[in-house]
Amino acid sequence: MGKKIPLWQAYLCFLFTLIALMYCLGMLGKIVNVFGGNPSDTVNAFTCEYGEVHIALLVSATFATIVASLNGYKWAFLEAGILASINRSMQAMLILAEVGLLIGCWVAAGVVPGMIYYGLLILKPSIYLTATCLLCCIVALATGSSWTTAGTIGIALIGVGTGLGISPAMSAGAIITGAYFGDKMSPLSDTTNLAPAMAGATLFDHIRHMIWTVTPSLLIALVVYTILGLKVDKSASLDIVEPMRDACLVNFNLNLWMLLPPVLVIVIVALKIPAIPGIMGGIVAGMIIGSIFNGINLADWPGILHYGYTVPGFSDAWTATEGKYADVINSVSGGDADTILGLSNDQFKEFIAQTGVGTNIQGEYNIDSLINEKGGMSSMLWTINLILCAMCFGGVMDASGMLGAIAKSLLVFAKGVGGLVTVTLISCIIMNIIGGDQYLSIVLPGRMYKEAFEDMHLAPKNLSRCLEDSGTVTSNLIPWNTCGATMYKFLGVPAWGKGGYAPFAILSYMNPIVSCFYGWTGISMVKMTDEEYEAVMEKRAKEKEEASESLEA
Repeated sequence: MGKKIPLWQAYLCFLFTLIALMYCLGMLGKIVNVFGGNPSDTVNAFTCEYGEVHIALLVSATFATIVASLNGYKWAFLEAGILASINRSMQAMLILAEVGLLIGCWVAAGVVPGMIYYGLLILKPSIYLTATCLLCCIVALATGSSWTTAGTIGIALIGVGTGLGISPAMSAGAIITGAYFGDKMSPLSDTTNLAPAMAGATLFDHIRHMIWTVTPSLLIALVVYTILGLKVDKSASLDIVEPMRDACLVNFNLNLWMLLPPVLVIVIVALKIPAIPGIMGGIVAGMIIGSIFNGINLADWPGILHYGYTVPGFSDAWTATEGKYADVINSVSGGDADTILGLSNDQFKEFIAQTGVGTNIQGEYNIDSLINEKGGMSSMLWTINLILCAMCFGGVMDASGMLGAIAKSLLVFAKGVGGLVTVTLISCIIMNIIGGDQYLSIVLPGRMYKEAFEDMHLAPKNLSRCLEDSGTVTSNLIPWNTCGATMYKFLGVPAWGKGGYAPFAILSYMNPIVSCFYGWTGISMVKMTDEEYEAVMEKRAKEKEEASESLEA
């Protein structure tokens, strides 16, 4: 083990990481272009169109390793720290792979289409905003993805809201609130699995504990949406709803049995069954439902579970439209697509503008783009790779003591449980602003404050809840964050400024406020028992001992 690394060097590693993240996300190039005047070769050198954070984290891990090595830390010790960090996240990665299986299974079996089909029944003009929020809750809960929900059903609901005379900003706010609520509460969500992995909590303990903060936040949002929705014209048309419901029936035989697997997962959560066998129960139930009601052969399931579901067929009207407007499809896609389903959301809007196709085609596109090529174990590899990269960086920073040094310098402002919760929430928001990615706002603060929560005898699920209460839900409020940029791209509504959705994305700012309130009042801040605390301390000591033994070896 090397010497204690100066705090300024720890912050240097942190600063290097932020710059690397900004570069890989393309933010650094935009900043340089703003202050650099006319683009030049030098300015262009700062422009990166990679748009991901994986390589930035690996480069940052390399830089942190160099700093640690210069302070006397040997590679064997740092490698042990990396492996220990990855080992702590192994359960989450296994669950994510299993969730990929579950999504592919549920889509193919008709479970997800069934939830959409019945969910659209609650869409009424008089309660449009409230119903929109609830519908997005259902879809996000079923898919585990706020992005998928906003990019499909969300787009359709923006159009419905416009027809009702509701501003796109209000519609987008309700969509985002519902989508992020469902995302947070779904065991299928990658962030819902990532947060407890960083904090050392279990998945279903984490989900149950979030009920304390997301429930009042959602109820406040629903009250506001109900009040805003009183001005909606009750006679307005919802022409797109029935075509979307009809589209659900093109490839699926739907009935109330489709809702059995989600109900089973809810029961599993209530019974506190461990996540891995519990999710497997949902997969088996989905396979049985799909085989019985939608005729999926046993031989087809391996491919679906591995690679996800692909839409097998389309309506006659869809096929006829593709044949009639093949040239338009090729034109609006720049030659990249030869089918309607191959068009992006923006390209499909242009296709509608040029052809004037009816709501039947629009409804089928909305549904098919939601479920096509979704799920499968391979769909989770992006997130699993991100966790591995983040754990490489976090492992080096943790083993060398730099992460602890940074956390300790920030904990000066944390007085008691309330102060610790507040600092954690603010750190997540700062990471969303500077790092530009919600995953980093969960991973880095999670690693930084894990031991601080433990030292205050707070159960790990308190930390995991804070990470989601701030890291996940505020990401869409930052325009340059991957989530904020994606919401703008999908919904066509900016986060801030005139016509921005931020004032109406009520969950996104109410959730951190409620979480902070609980931190200062102590409500729902569960303490570890003496036995649990001793087990945590023993585990911490064992990890450090294993790292030391690795160094000696």
